[in-house]
Amino acid sequence: MISFAGFRRFLFDSMCPRRLYFAALLASFAAAALSPLAHAVSCVTQSQMAAADRNTYAQSARSVASNVQAGNVAAVKAATIASVAAQFDSIASSIQALSPQIQGATLTVNSLYLLKAGDLKAPQDETQFFCSVPGSQRVVTLSIPQLPPGTYLLAILHATGVEHSQQLSLILENDPSGSDSWKLAGFFARPLTAAGRDGLWYWTEARNYSQKKQDWNAFLYYQTAAYLLNPVDFLSSPNFEKLQKEAQAIRPAEWPGAEPLVLNANGQNFNITNVRTDSFPGGLDLVITYKAKDVSDPVALRSQILDLMKALLAKHPELRQAFHGLWVYANAENQHPFAIEMPMNQIS
Repeated sequence: MISFAGFRRFLFDSMCPRRLYFAALLASFAAAALSPLAHAVSCVTQSQMAAADRNTYAQSARSVASNVQAGNVAAVKAATIASVAAQFDSIASSIQALSPQIQGATLTVNSLYLLKAGDLKAPQDETQFFCSVPGSQRVVTLSIPQLPPGTYLLAILHATGVEHSQQLSLILENDPSGSDSWKLAGFFARPLTAAGRDGLWYWTEARNYSQKKQDWNAFLYYQTAAYLLNPVDFLSSPNFEKLQKEAQAIRPAEWPGAEPLVLNANGQNFNITNVRTDSFPGGLDLVITYKAKDVSDPVALRSQILDLMKALLAKHPELRQAFHGLWVYANAENQHPFAIEMPMNQIS
């Protein structure tokens, strides 16, 4: 388990420069009984806050997000806790990459969670906050590793009205000196749409593909829906758990995980290590990554990759109707990846 300082640093360093995608930070969520430490922490949801407090929290979050939107790296750094500000290069790069996408966007505070952990005696392996919604049995669970004692605010904002709408999630820490100011301690950014469609649309389409027994299409659309609908990987809700359960029920048995998916193409075995989706101009694309021994010969690689594309689509022809194109990345140790993209209608 990483330290909270390391956790904060990982939040920023895990950003993919090309698409501003973040890697998953936590792999599981708990919805079990309260832990022995539950008495030491509490969560206040947005609807439970006094109006004045809610406005103060929203303004603090909007101030940081506005500086991210403007690309004002210096202002964001000045509003960041010392342990994160001391290693600010990756944060600065992330802001510079994200800012052009949300220039002119409307920033709306979508959700606020006040996380009180001041009674913790020391950081725990994992601190869980159970955030109930008044008037319902719905509970949002936040699971954060190595959290030091303190008071925190998770603010989820939407940047809309632009071509690539985004959701920004900020973890703000209350200044323990008593100044009642909030400083940035964690930052996440995810798109709200992929190829012009939102997460609910992909969830619906995933169910449609599942009914047709097209498990590859269904599982990939469930993955896309989950990525778009869940703003951070340490947050779980009943709806998100329902989505995950549906996805796991149709997960193809051969899906790459601990072991690669082995696909034979033209007499050669390809060890596929990852299958995912990505949004590119033109639509949603399927992205395949496989292990290669060497990627120094682009002519030979192009021929191999084309064989892989044809073999994959011959085995799963339904992929043609669900995706605009197919990307294949060849990864070899200590070499830059080699990639080829082709629209589905050009792969014979």
